[in-house]
Amino acid sequence: GRVLSTPGPASAQVPNMKEILLVGFYQPNEALSRFLVSAQQEFKIPIRYLQEYAALGTGGGLYHFRDQILSGGPEAFFVLNADVCSEFPLPEMLAFQQQRGGAPAFVILGTTANRKQSLNYGCIVANADTHEVLHYVEKPSTFVSEVINCGIYLFTPAIFQHIGEVFQRNQQELLLYSCVGEETSNGWQRAEVIRLEQDVFTALAGRRALYVYKTDGFWSQIKSAGSAIYANRLYLSRSPCPRPGAVRWSSGFPHPMLCSPQDHTCVLNSIVGWDSTIGRWARVEGTPSDPNPNDPYAKIDSETLFRDGRLTPSITILGCNVTIPAEVVILNSIVLPHKELSRSYKNQIIL
Repeated sequence: GRVLSTPGPASAQVPNMKEILLVGFYQPNEALSRFLVSAQQEFKIPIRYLQEYAALGTGGGLYHFRDQILSGGPEAFFVLNADVCSEFPLPEMLAFQQQRGGAPAFVILGTTANRKQSLNYGCIVANADTHEVLHYVEKPSTFVSEVINCGIYLFTPAIFQHIGEVFQRNQQELLLYSCVGEETSNGWQRAEVIRLEQDVFTALAGRRALYVYKTDGFWSQIKSAGSAIYANRLYLSRSPCPRPGAVRWSSGFPHPMLCSPQDHTCVLNSIVGWDSTIGRWARVEGTPSDPNPNDPYAKIDSETLFRDGRLTPSITILGCNVTIPAEVVILNSIVLPHKELSRSYKNQIIL
């Protein structure tokens, strides 16, 4: 499923933004090329995709492409993980960084989680007055702080000195461990694999270089299809785009080029693939995985596909070119592409 908003609009609002770089190790394809062309036309900013030769971690990709990132002499640059939804308060983060003055300041966007769920994220202990990060732990085993890392950062070029130190240390460690036939401490066999959170932030904490800008705006990870539905709902609730039609979706309205819902169709908490057809009076429904509405700091829990040998009730997913007949119910199911169903299904994976 596609999330209805991306960091692109927020990036375009940052003063003097010169370029957007997408870094990943996925092979470029036609869909990505179309997206890049469309985004450049919409935001009027050059956008390029830089492909890693392997998965290099959250810091390794930055270090590998540091010459491209530093081309043109930027004073600062944002790093945004692709698996989060947010209001992306980038101009506010930039103003916060500029207020630091003096030595280069690196900024992490933070938010509040409840005590139990904070263990699933990077936890930040900060000075209440200066907002300096004093202690950083990635996914601790015991409670550290309710302030968590949102995966959105603002760096100056000086960050590459610190990432470079990790690279040099990894090289030395790799050489040492290869001599004795043991695995490196970070579990990888490449010096280029660098994790910003564990390898860099932990070391920078308490050195008057790393700060947290805390947001009260919405934020969520996108780690599953269910969380993508929740993210779309968050975006739509803040930017409604109603359009007349006979079919109402719980997370938006269908695009006529993407699927063909017929009269009196009901689609709730579901992802529908391209070129799918849903018959009259059919109901396609899933179970949402929204966070606890009674806890203002609750986040989405990680989903498990199976529990006790059974498919966990979750959102319904229809692959591309799926045909749903009239007057049937598809509930909490996953339908692979190019399937033509003839009856109702519940809690099943349809191969």
